[in-house]
Amino acid sequence: MLYRFKSKNAGDVIMLEPNGRQVLEIIGKEAGPRGIVLPEQMPAALQALRTAIELDEVQERQRLLEQDTQRHAQGEGAVSSHQPPGVTLRHRALPFMQMLESCHRDGDSVVWGV
Repeated sequence: MLYRFKSKNAGDVIMLEPNGRQVLEIIGKEAGPRGIVLPEQMPAALQALRTAIELDEVQERQRLLEQDTQRHAQGEGAVSSHQPPGVTLRHRALPFMQMLESCHRDGDSVVWGV
């Protein structure tokens, strides 16, 4: 399943189901097949996403630090160049956040499943 977020003033934002569900849960919306984010809900939604992104990044740094600690304890030494974590929450959420910011500025809603 895909989530296709639509608005009057921005291009569609499409997410795979697990990523769309995660973003909707973060902003406190039911991750159902249809829904709406009203302009007055957007500031809180944006703040919730920013907080979740910060937490995600702190957890990733902690995970890398723990890996280095384990390698050092096993005599392997710390790894100075880590593999990038792949597509992070920041990367997945940014287009949706830009859509919310634009819609809030123009007083438009964001819908999905319609």
